[in-house]
Amino acid sequence: MKGLQYVLLLITALLITTSSGCGSANTVSEVSVNESGIDVIERTTVFDGTAWPSWRGPHRNGAAVDQPLPSTWSESTGILWRVETPGRGHCSPIVFGNSVYLTTAIITQQIQQIMAFDGHSGERQWTTVLHDGGLPSERQLHSKSSHANATITCDGEHLYMAFLNTDRIIASAVGLTGNLVWQKELGQFVSVFGYAPSPVLYKSLVIFAADNPGGGWLAAVDSTTGKIAWRVARGHMTSHSSPTVAHVGDRDQLLISGCDAVTSYDPASGNELWRTPCIAEATCGTIVTTSELIFASGGYPEKETICLSAEGKQVWSNRTQIYEPSLVVIRDQVIAVSDDGIAYCWSAQTGETIWRKRLRGSFSASPLVCNNRVYVPNLSGDTFVFSTTNGQFTLIAQNKIGDDCYASPAAADGRLFLRIGVGTTPNRGEQLVCLGTSISDTIGE
Repeated sequence: MKGLQYVLLLITALLITTSSGCGSANTVSEVSVNESGIDVIERTTVFDGTAWPSWRGPHRNGAAVDQPLPSTWSESTGILWRVETPGRGHCSPIVFGNSVYLTTAIITQQIQQIMAFDGHSGERQWTTVLHDGGLPSERQLHSKSSHANATITCDGEHLYMAFLNTDRIIASAVGLTGNLVWQKELGQFVSVFGYAPSPVLYKSLVIFAADNPGGGWLAAVDSTTGKIAWRVARGHMTSHSSPTVAHVGDRDQLLISGCDAVTSYDPASGNELWRTPCIAEATCGTIVTTSELIFASGGYPEKETICLSAEGKQVWSNRTQIYEPSLVVIRDQVIAVSDDGIAYCWSAQTGETIWRKRLRGSFSASPLVCNNRVYVPNLSGDTFVFSTTNGQFTLIAQNKIGDDCYASPAAADGRLFLRIGVGTTPNRGEQLVCLGTSISDTIGE
């Protein structure tokens, strides 16, 4: 059924593309760093355990700084605060200073916005509307999607995000007090399931991905001005993965899966370093790495989990599909949770299966690891906490809160943040929940 739905939506998108004069005729206008004249400036922000500044955390790999995170909670215990959030969005929370940030879309008002919440109390600090009108039609979204999927990234000065609006990807920079700094149209986008990729920082650049059948691309913008520093074409395929930047094989690499390959680019220029055909046309997960190895999984229609060298050579591969959730690495092990609720543990070096365990439910969120424990919520509101030691899976807790959870958790200053759904359609609402044993006196300092 999933495959049939995918094909029907893809045909619909291609018909829309053809009728609008886009599709293969929608040639991506590439921009080089020489043409843009944008200087890439070293700008490194060091985030400690009090921050979760972007999609998949401070290192973009789902790993949190070791801290005393809670392992058990319920509707009546372990909750420091919980607040209602308007509209709907699958943007995962990020944390910086004394604020938690989310984006959301309110369909009845046709707006897309960013919100900030006080980390101590959950009180809403401010709301900034970024788009009034221009939301794609519901037939351009997957049933599990929203109009606010992509997670925000923060460099300590500004918040960066992108929305699909008026059939284009529009990036925005917002100050930490909610002021709009700049807004930039990055390129056209033909939607099959909606827009999902989260931006990634590299020095003074913010990098956005937009694979779509109308003409996919990667674009880097100057974080101060929003001016496009470089933009490269990626073909005419639908995929949903966020890019990541990692130092692998003694060099910085911008890595992304999808479009029937894992591809590496120079993050400063957008020049392709290597491309390895593998996995599938459509992937969702974000690549994770060690200092020498690269791990990716997906997808649709093919199924594969793969390990590559820093130069893109295959080290090992299997036919396991981890489609929506991303992978995590714990020491010398790769941990995955599939959409249909099977947890896997493989040797990072050889791909040997160390253990395989069925969890309960279906999963969209990506796992977080802290203190060698894995936290991952399912679509029924259950968060599983487990560990892997001595080659064994150990379930620590299964915690129920809310009725669903599409967004991935965030960890900061000994607290866990979940964006959950409460109730069912048409009466479904959303909440931001802060879990922990106490609120540190040092948060925000």
